[in-house]
Amino acid sequence: MEPNHLSKKQALSASKAPALLGRTSEMLAGQLAVRLPAGLYLVSTPIGNLADISLRALGVLARADIIYCEDKRHSVRLLDHYGIKGDLKAYHEHNAARVGEALLAFVDAGKSVALISDAGTPLVSDPGYKLVVEAKKRELDVIAIPGASAPIAALVSAGLPTDCFTFAGFLPPKKTARKKRLLQFVQSEATLIFFESPKRLKASLRDFVDCFGERQAAIARELTKLHESVRTGTLAALVDYYEQKEVVKGEVVIVVAGCDPQSLALSDEQLERELKSALQADSLRDAVQAVCARFNLPRSKVYNLAVEIKRGLD
Repeated sequence: MEPNHLSKKQALSASKAPALLGRTSEMLAGQLAVRLPAGLYLVSTPIGNLADISLRALGVLARADIIYCEDKRHSVRLLDHYGIKGDLKAYHEHNAARVGEALLAFVDAGKSVALISDAGTPLVSDPGYKLVVEAKKRELDVIAIPGASAPIAALVSAGLPTDCFTFAGFLPPKKTARKKRLLQFVQSEATLIFFESPKRLKASLRDFVDCFGERQAAIARELTKLHESVRTGTLAALVDYYEQKEVVKGEVVIVVAGCDPQSLALSDEQLERELKSALQADSLRDAVQAVCARFNLPRSKVYNLAVEIKRGLD
C-alpha cells in the first residue's frame, strides 16, 4: 500500500474533518465576537490530555480580562498550546488571603476573571472555595465552565455503583490519622473516592483492608495520560498486586465500594475472627475501634471479647 493511500474507513473519517473543523471554528468565532460579561468564571482544564478542554472553556480563557491560576509555569503551557495570550496572575493557597480581595475587586469593577487550577475542575481539592463564598456574599456572578474531573473519570471507569458517591479528597499522610479518617466512612453505603500520593498507596491500601475488609475497589492512575490504568479487584487483591511493585508512579485515585448493610450482621464466631485479625495488625484500642465502626457494634461487647482474645494471643 502506498503511504498516501487511505483505506475506506480512513477516507470516510477524513471526509468528515472539514465539516467538523468548520463547525468548530464557527462556534469559537461566535464566542469571540461577543464580549465576556463581568463575573468570576471557574474554568475546568485538562487533567492530562490537552484535548480534554471544551470550546466554551477556550472561548472564556481567550476573552477573560484576567486569568488567575495556581502555577503560572504550568498554566502557560496550556495557554500557549492554544495560542491564548492572557493577563496571567497567581492565586493559590499561600497567597489566597492577600490576592483574593484584589481578584474580587476586579469582578466588582466589571471585569471578567477566569480561575483555573493546575488541572481539572477548580475548587475540587484545589483553591477557590472561600473565594466563591465571598463572591456570593457580594452578589457577584459566579459561572462554572464544566470539564475534566479526576474523581468523576475514576468513578465512571471503576465498575462500581455511580448512583450515590462521596468524594473525600486526600487522606492524611500519617497512619493513625489516616485510619481515623477512613473509619468515618466505614458505614457509608455510597461509593467512596479518595486522592492519594503514589508514595503512600501501598500503606494506605493496607489501612483500607484493616478498616473496610473485603470490598471491591479500583485504583485509577495517570487518568487521560499515555500510561493510564484502572486496576480493579478486592482491596486485599490490590494490596497483593501493588506490594509486588517496587515503585508506583503517577497521580492516584482510589475508588471503594460502599458498605453493604447486610454485611454488618455478625455471628459471634465471625466477630471473633474479625477481632483476631484486627489485633494482629493494631493495638487493642485501635482494633476495637475499627471493628466497632465497621460493624456498628457497641464498644462494651467488642472490648470485653477483645481483652479475652488478646490474653489468649499473648
